[in-house]
Amino acid sequence: MKITIIGTGYVGLVTGACLAELGNDVFCLDVDQAKIDLLNNGGIPIHEPGLDEVVARNHAAGRLHFSTDVAASVAHGEVQFIAVGTPPDEDGSADLQYVLAAARNIGKHMTGFKVIVDKSTVPVGTGDRVRIALQEELHKRASDASFTVVSNPEFLKEGAAVEDFMRPDRIVIGHDSSAEGLQAAALMKRLYAPFNRNHERTFWMDVRSAEFTKYAANAMLATRISFMNELANLADNVGVDIEAVRRGIGSDPRIGHSFLYAGAGYGGSCFPKDVQALERTARHYEQDLQILRAVESVNDKQKLVLGRKVLSRFGAYLGGKHFAIWGLAFKPNTDDMREAPARVLIRQLLDAGATVAVYDPVAMPEAKRVLALDLSAAEQARVRFADSPMDTLTGAEALAIVTEWKAFRSPDFDKIKAALKHAVIFDGRNLFEPDVMAELGFEYHGIGRSVLTRN
Repeated sequence: MKITIIGTGYVGLVTGACLAELGNDVFCLDVDQAKIDLLNNGGIPIHEPGLDEVVARNHAAGRLHFSTDVAASVAHGEVQFIAVGTPPDEDGSADLQYVLAAARNIGKHMTGFKVIVDKSTVPVGTGDRVRIALQEELHKRASDASFTVVSNPEFLKEGAAVEDFMRPDRIVIGHDSSAEGLQAAALMKRLYAPFNRNHERTFWMDVRSAEFTKYAANAMLATRISFMNELANLADNVGVDIEAVRRGIGSDPRIGHSFLYAGAGYGGSCFPKDVQALERTARHYEQDLQILRAVESVNDKQKLVLGRKVLSRFGAYLGGKHFAIWGLAFKPNTDDMREAPARVLIRQLLDAGATVAVYDPVAMPEAKRVLALDLSAAEQARVRFADSPMDTLTGAEALAIVTEWKAFRSPDFDKIKAALKHAVIFDGRNLFEPDVMAELGFEYHGIGRSVLTRN
């Protein structure tokens, strides 16, 4: 099938590359000429494991094309995926300007039937707005070209997006019951047929329900994280091991183990903005989503917990003191710094007068860009980007771990202890066992494990 993907970010590039991998002829459009040039020259604008090989293979095979030519992109695909960003607006609602601009561009150039697929995460009712935008452009041209709007939200985890796309646990497709909607459903069924050969993974529903499903899924996962973080903070005060609790409740099949890990708070491009957007939708309908407000509030406070542990241990004023930080991306296997807890920790330590040395296996270039926006020139001078994890430790009072990269799980603890001024580790992801750390001679502060005493 001939497919057009509008947008080459995380969702668009993964979707386009994986659909090309299945043999489709895919045209990827982006307004950023530099990004298109990079892709055409064999580069990848994001870090996503395995994506570079899929892109290179299908680009070389002629199944994956990159361009800024809007007219050519509209002409190419009978199915047009809109996979552009929906960043949070000032009031927390999803900013749909890029989605609607993509829809208008399709309307300006289409000459025959098109299936417009909202792949971006969008609020309930966006399909209607996309349809209106398209109709307005067709009306201006006095065109009678037909189309229908489908919702096909993505369920991709950063760091495992290629695997998630190629082996989906579910495919959600929302369409209407018109003749065009049924035609679109047939095309989408054909497109996703390779994923349904051994097991039917597609859930068919109306457009609004499909839009809502995406937000509901992310809101539920964010709720589980904030719930465990609240319990972890209480566990610190009552002498409970939150890891033992996690294993105990996770064994209940009604609960399960996923997204029950206590830590330094969630970040990234999805959970923070999607929770806010769903809250904003509820307010529009004069409904207060009290649980989600609490989820967001807990997460905002959780990002401060690690820094507060440092301040509690070393004092409110940290002038003349230096700290090592391992992990900058909001999660492993990505370079995404959006809403990353490390940004909050760095701000806390700098505000208290400290200097920091930071390291991340992948996110260093992105971290330099983001921190240049977060910090003043004087503050940036107090941040050193180290060449390795061990390089951060020179002259440091203590080590703080913020991202659970595998490379941090089995370090040389003797070298760490020898390099630090104090054998103190603040573990924002509970990578290590408190008893083991005590035996190794470390003062260990985890999340929900720090004051645990064993007899």
